[in-house]
Formats: sequence, structure tokens, C-alpha cells
Amino acid sequence: MMQTGIPLRRPIRAVVSCLTACLLLMGCEEQAQQPRVTAARQCDDTLSSDAARALETVLRTKKLDDAPTGGLARTEGQLIEDYGQRERRSQDRPMCRPASSGGMGRVAIRFGLYRDDDLFGNIRVRGLHPYAMGREARSGPEKAYLFVMCASPRLQGSDRTPARIMGTLTVDKSKLPDTVAVREANLTVLHSVTLAVVKRLGCENNAGLTDKPVFKPG
Repeated sequence: MMQTGIPLRRPIRAVVSCLTACLLLMGCEEQAQQPRVTAARQCDDTLSSDAARALETVLRTKKLDDAPTGGLARTEGQLIEDYGQRERRSQDRPMCRPASSGGMGRVAIRFGLYRDDDLFGNIRVRGLHPYAMGREARSGPEKAYLFVMCASPRLQGSDRTPARIMGTLTVDKSKLPDTVAVREANLTVLHSVTLAVVKRLGCENNAGLTDKPVFKPG
């Protein structure tokens, strides 16, 4: 006569364990696939809370298009390669392009190497205001620049000749006025992403950038 109960315990435990594992896996996949449509999730999560709010100001919305990932790692690798070859080609491809839902506005953030003659210096450009941030910074309603110098073990020779890294932010279809609040919002976003890049590269003293932007006219 067949016994019941005891022989079935192990199969039941196995089924329960399998179902539990499947549910956990499905939960992780669902979490990983959640749309990145908030300002805080843009640019590979490199935006501080202040920068996320600033991006909402720049794009005039809190709802953004789903953001792709991988830009930070790609930019890091390209800057290392460019410095080794003394080229400046990283600027061709944006690190990230946050966009408002519906295509009403877009921001493009790029990084590359620069030469000293790329600096603005004493040249005044209409719509761009100087700030004492990094080596040099400029910001306006449609564009922002941030120049820094980086010495890092990952950039061979930068202890003697620091890497000159330039970040640019361009606002497409911007209709915002040229006010202090608008240009500081643009520079806040660019500062946050640039800080993440120099930290990723291991730049000494974070390439001279503080944890939060300090808006002192240049």
C-alpha cells in the first residue's frame, strides 16, 4: 500500500522554492525595467537633487522621456582614449540628452578635451556670463561651459600635463529668459554631471570642483 504525505514533502518544498525564486526574479526584472522618466534618473543618475530640480527648470517640466544608460562609462573611456592620443573627439557624441516628454525641449551634455586657446579668457560673449568655477565657466539661457584640469593615475602623464576637460550643455528650443536663475540652473546641471565624470576618472581633488556649485561671477 502506497504511503502518502511524507514522500511528497520534498517535491512540495522544491516547487515552493522554485516559485519563490521566480517571483523574486520577476520583481527584480520589473524594477530594473522601470522607465527612467524623472529628472533624478537622467544622465546615468549623475544629477544631485539640486541639479535634478534645475533640469526641471530648464526643460519646464517634471515628466521626461525615458533615458538610455551607458553614457557615463562611454564618456570615461573616450576621454581616456582621447588623452592618450591627444585628440579631442569626445564632444561629437553627447554623454546624455535629457528631453521633456513630447519633445518640447532637450538638453545635450558633451565632454571632450580642450586647448588653452579654447578658453574664453577676457572675451565677453553676448548671452554667456562668466563664473569662477573650475578653471573657467560660462553660462547663459541656451548654453553653458565648464573647463577643468585633471591629474589622474588613469590618465598616463597627467601628473606632468593635466588633462584639459571641457563640459558643454546645450539647450534646444529654449525659450527661457537670460536671468540669473536660468543660467545658474544650466550650470548646476553641468556641474553635477562634470563632477561625476571627474570622480569616475579619479581626478585629483575632483579637478577643483566642490560638491555643490558656488556661483561667484568670474
